[in-house]
Amino acid sequence: MAASSLTIEADTVEAEGWQAKAVKLVLAPAQRPALALTSQIKLAKAPAWSSLHAECGQIRLPAGRGAWSCQQGLVTADRIRLPFNLTLDTAPVAGEPALRLDAQVQDAQFSDAAGLHAAEKLYARAQVQARQQAGRWLWDAAITWSGGELFWQPLYMQGQGQTLNAAGTWDAQALQLDRAALQLPGVATVHASGKWSVPERQWQTLHVDVPDVDLAKAYPALLKPMVEQSALGHVEMAGNVALKADWQAGQLQAFQLRLRDVDMEDEQHRFAFYKLNANIPWDYDQPQSVTMDFAGGHLLKVPLAASQLQAEINRYALTAPELRLNILDGALVLSDVSAATLGGQWYWHLRANLTPLDMPELSTALGWPRMAGKVAASIPMVTYNAGTLTTDGVLGFNLFDGSISVNNLGMQTPLGGSPRLRADIEMRNLDLGHLTRTFSFGAIEGKLDGDIQHLELQNWQPVAFDAVLKSSPGKYPRKISQRAVENISALGGAGAAAAIQRSVLRFFDQFNYEKLGLSCRLRADVCTMDGVAQAPQGYVIVKGSGIPAITVMGYNRQVGWSELVSRIRRVTESNVKPVIQ
Repeated sequence: MAASSLTIEADTVEAEGWQAKAVKLVLAPAQRPALALTSQIKLAKAPAWSSLHAECGQIRLPAGRGAWSCQQGLVTADRIRLPFNLTLDTAPVAGEPALRLDAQVQDAQFSDAAGLHAAEKLYARAQVQARQQAGRWLWDAAITWSGGELFWQPLYMQGQGQTLNAAGTWDAQALQLDRAALQLPGVATVHASGKWSVPERQWQTLHVDVPDVDLAKAYPALLKPMVEQSALGHVEMAGNVALKADWQAGQLQAFQLRLRDVDMEDEQHRFAFYKLNANIPWDYDQPQSVTMDFAGGHLLKVPLAASQLQAEINRYALTAPELRLNILDGALVLSDVSAATLGGQWYWHLRANLTPLDMPELSTALGWPRMAGKVAASIPMVTYNAGTLTTDGVLGFNLFDGSISVNNLGMQTPLGGSPRLRADIEMRNLDLGHLTRTFSFGAIEGKLDGDIQHLELQNWQPVAFDAVLKSSPGKYPRKISQRAVENISALGGAGAAAAIQRSVLRFFDQFNYEKLGLSCRLRADVCTMDGVAQAPQGYVIVKGSGIPAITVMGYNRQVGWSELVSRIRRVTESNVKPVIQ
């Protein structure tokens, strides 16, 4: 009588990278399951043993020549459930060993303990054919992913008919990839070829060619997860990209990136480039020329006009004698540009010169109140060191018939998720007439000096500074309108405007003053305020002089920063008089 079942047991089984114990294999073709395997298994780097169970609900064994078949198969282990069907045909071809494999997984799922890899409702099929010839195997394979969800940190993808077709040869020394095509429907097709060294476990050669990538579809699915923490982590993209890359002995040797009519806009409005075209080649051994042009955009809200840029890349360093970014009717000219990447960090330095820009046009483009005059700047040296930007020199601006200088400017991660800025600002002889008309503050004649020391911004919001605004020294007309008095009093606390309404001074439209000023020391979101002189119950903001004259007092020493900003916004934007109680 023939045996109805076959049982094989082993205490331990070891192989490179894994080991198993308590292995039991039961073959019972007339029963269900027809084939069952149980074991404890442990990968080389796994901290503990895991239970493994595999079975075939139906099995077909070859009689002489034929196909091995496992139907209604199931593999289960810790956090793994893998239903499958498998057919393996080992019939020789032309007298040489051969095999044909057809495997399908249906409604499979898995995850790891760290949550970095997982799949749900996975449907896929793999078909492999191989035959031996002259001591090596010739093979080709096709894999189709038709459904389910896959998370492989940091990528998340859904099965939508992605296919991989590949062919090559294999022997004990190398896996030769003659051709491979990975099709991502509607996104791109990735072509590859190369040679994998079996003893060295690395690509001896690898060539990848992606001739056309639709960025609008590729960015959210493939690119964004990999650049989430960079300046490109939250942008909208459209256009097309092409990429070629070559590796030798496991090291990148050359690549070429081409951008065609690419639009990219940061969701946080830090930058944007429109109709960007670029050719960015790189070679480990030979210097390469980089070209780039775009039709427009903005950088930190500064509008950019059409520009063309050119630089040279020499291995891990980039240099350019001059890069010119056109801004409206002027330009930001960067000279002596030198940049390098070391240990995954960028380091660079350059000189910068901002040619005179028309302020009315610039302020309109930035959405500011319309300003008169020109703005220009020159910085002897700008240095970027592993995320921190510093300047050696002064940024000078000519505004409101006066001057504004920015000293000790430094920034951390300027295009990152939480940029930080520090600077000292000096303002001299600003025309108060131009200034107050620009910001609808009420009319003031005179000149203004200002110093903002130890300014710190985080995510472009002030967190600390010492600011003093006061009348410039010298002789010039000093007049202030009743509306300006009301608005100034609203910044320093109620009182003066009410006095105006109750006195004969309400019949005058403007008043003389000797000096005016206001200061704020911001710490912990609280502004400590002061004026040009002390008073018994407060401080003097405007000190009157002559006839008619008025003195404006401030009474609130401590004001929340958000409240002070709200007061400024009300008097400069709403054009509504403050409520005086």
